Parts: sequence; structure tokens; C-alpha cells
Amino acid sequence: MDMSSIASRLGLSGSRPVVRKAAELRRLCDVTFDSSVLGIGEVCKAIICLEIAASKFQVIFDRAEAVRMSGMSEKAYIRSFNALQNGLGVKTTLDVRELGIQFGCVRLIPFVQKGLSLYKERFLAALPPSRRASTDFGRPVFTAAAFYLCAKRHKLKVDKLKLIDLCGTSSSEFTTVSTSMADLCFDVFGIAKEKKDAKSIKGSRELLDVLPSKRKHDDDSDSSGESSGDDQDELDLPTYKRHKKMEKEAYNDWKSSKKPSDMALEVSSAAN
Repeated sequence: MDMSSIASRLGLSGSRPVVRKAAELRRLCDVTFDSSVLGIGEVCKAIICLEIAASKFQVIFDRAEAVRMSGMSEKAYIRSFNALQNGLGVKTTLDVRELGIQFGCVRLIPFVQKGLSLYKERFLAALPPSRRASTDFGRPVFTAAAFYLCAKRHKLKVDKLKLIDLCGTSSSEFTTVSTSMADLCFDVFGIAKEKKDAKSIKGSRELLDVLPSKRKHDDDSDSSGESSGDDQDELDLPTYKRHKKMEKEAYNDWKSSKKPSDMALEVSSAAN
């Protein structure tokens, strides 16, 4: 299958510069190294070259269809993509300004740049010194994720799937990077929850119902300093339990005040 046929199936037949660039990349690949050693077949190689070229010209690329055509799993395709990209010495970039213009969110540009800088600083600070040099923040997924989070924070709608396609990554990797950014830089990327869980609200109300009696007891004990252990136990009980205890105590008082002969008479009359 030639490059034009594959480009047509991926919806790129109308993008001649992309097809020409992909053909150039495939020739360079054939000259530079043997892709079969990496486990990359000819069809898969052509598809990856088309994706690299599409990314260079900022053309939307259907990653899902590309994975299906390659006959590989998504993870295997991404590994092959990275291996071929590194072998060719080609590095895809995603400019924040271009994203702002393309999505009509130019005012987000300074926020995205600030967030990326802060994320890089905090992320590197959490790594051991031996791993800091090998960390690559130039990958497009970091720029795309930062742009998406800033848009979400400022309540601007952007096409998430389009962003994922532009940065040439998988949805799972995009989600992982987005979560990491939101955790490390919540002050820049995070979004406060608008609604609380109904169960937590109910639990808080139940807790507040108990607290006034305890606060009252604490205030009384601070002012008088003469609170007994029984009073404390009584105040700590819920309302219905206190009533039940009081009824029981009243019954015991009544019972103790009765003479045995009176009680026997009452039992006898009740039986009759």
C-alpha cells in the first residue's frame, strides 16, 4: 500500500504538503536505520510518518483510525511512534500561541505559560537529582494538557479530542498528565468543587445537632468548675436517650417510695 492510499484512508488526501513530507520522512527512515529491527512494518511506518508530518503542519490526525490500520494495540503504536521519531531525530512541538489562536482563547496564553513553568519547577523539585536531567517537558502533551486545564478553569470550551489529536498522544496519557498538573499546581490549574455531597452535608448537620449541648456543658464547667461525671454523661447523650433515662429514673424513684404491702395489693387488684 503506497503513501497516497494510506493518506486517503486517514482523510489526508487533500493535504498534499503532509503527504509529501511523510514520503520524505519514510525515505529518510529507510536510509538512516532498519525499522524492522524495531518491530515496525512498512504500513505502520508509513502511518507514523504521516502522523509526524500532520503534526508538523498542525493538521488534525485520526489516531484511533491509525492504530486500527496498523494492526497494533494503542500502547504498541505509541512505543513504535516514539522509537521512529527518535530514530529520525524529529521532535514535534506544540506552540501555546498557535493553540490560543486556533481555539480562539488568546487570553489564556500567559496563564498556560505560567502554569507550565510552575509545573516544571515543582515536578523537578520532587525528583531525585539523578533523574532531573532526563526529564523531557518539551513533549506536546504537556502544552496541550496545560492549555486544556487553563481553559477549563476560566470556563472556556475547547475540544479535548482535537487537542489530543494535535499533540499526538493517547487519551490515557493526556489524562495522566492533566491529573499530575492539577495536583502539583492546583493554584493555577485546579477547579474548586461547586457542590458538596448530600451525605456529607447531612453528616455535618447531625454533628452540629450534638455540638451545642457539648459547648453548653463546656461553658458551664468553665464558669462553675463543679460539674459531676453523671451530668457530663447525661449531657453527652442524645435527646431521646436523655428522656428515656429520665423516665426510668422517675419510675425507680416511684418504685422505691412504695411499700411492699402496697405493691402486693396493686398486683392483686390488677390480676382480678
